[in-house]
Amino acid sequence: MSVNIGDVKPRPDQRQMSSLIYKYMRPEHLPQIWCPGCGNGIIMRDVVQAIDNLGLRRSNTVIVSGIGCSSRAAGYMDFNTIHTTHGRAIAFATGIKLANPELEVIVIAGDGDISAIGGNHLIHAARRNIGLTVVVMNNNIYGMTGGQYSPTTPTGEFGTTAPYGNLDRSFDIAGLAYGAGASYAARGSAYHVQQTIQLIQDGIRNRGFSIIDVASVCPTYYGRKNKKGDAVEMMKWQRDNSVTVQQAAKMTPEELKGKLVIGLLHHIQYPEFTFKYTELIRQLAEEREENE
Repeated sequence: MSVNIGDVKPRPDQRQMSSLIYKYMRPEHLPQIWCPGCGNGIIMRDVVQAIDNLGLRRSNTVIVSGIGCSSRAAGYMDFNTIHTTHGRAIAFATGIKLANPELEVIVIAGDGDISAIGGNHLIHAARRNIGLTVVVMNNNIYGMTGGQYSPTTPTGEFGTTAPYGNLDRSFDIAGLAYGAGASYAARGSAYHVQQTIQLIQDGIRNRGFSIIDVASVCPTYYGRKNKKGDAVEMMKWQRDNSVTVQQAAKMTPEELKGKLVIGLLHHIQYPEFTFKYTELIRQLAEEREENE
């Protein structure tokens, strides 16, 4: 007999561990359908924990997603949510933020969604420094559509569309956003939960465009295609091969090869786009009144 989690009330000893589910999720849509061992559920929980830590109101928070494994998060999270078209999550989020700058708009997207078809939207939202927080569930592959290689698949790794190995150099998503003008750029991992929660919190607090590129794990396609082992082995790899930004600064390029650099990569304050836009409207209104 199947049981819907929405019909099950937590026992007293379960209440603390399940409080986030019943406070911020849609239990009627659970359990989620991500593959066993997928890191996306961990990262979704990190986002929810960051929101809870900051005390954001659900009614004032919007979750926007595109298309892909990661984008299912918008259906599970009980906020104002919108599931948009492939690659257009940031474009929709930009419209929402401009319509109501007081909203806290968080984009959840995958590496392919955000840096391939959605790459141009990423660049220009970062350039404008519009007040969005983008959390990337980066599993180095297109998981939902069959394991094609993505812009972040490492050179030489395999996918269904790279049976002889990927020839491309991989994108550094956070570095790309930083170079385009993002005022906050960071990288976390599914393994380093507490650090990732803090990075997401700080990104939400930042008044401007924030991106947190989070290394996920995909044992079903990426792991299997590239003989990375099961989900546990892939998480152990993150544990053993991650270095902090501070450690990376003291390492040579050869020492950094194959390492995952995590932490705050860049943070600078400059005017946020919707603030400037609102100020322009106010100034024009004042000038019109003076001329009447």
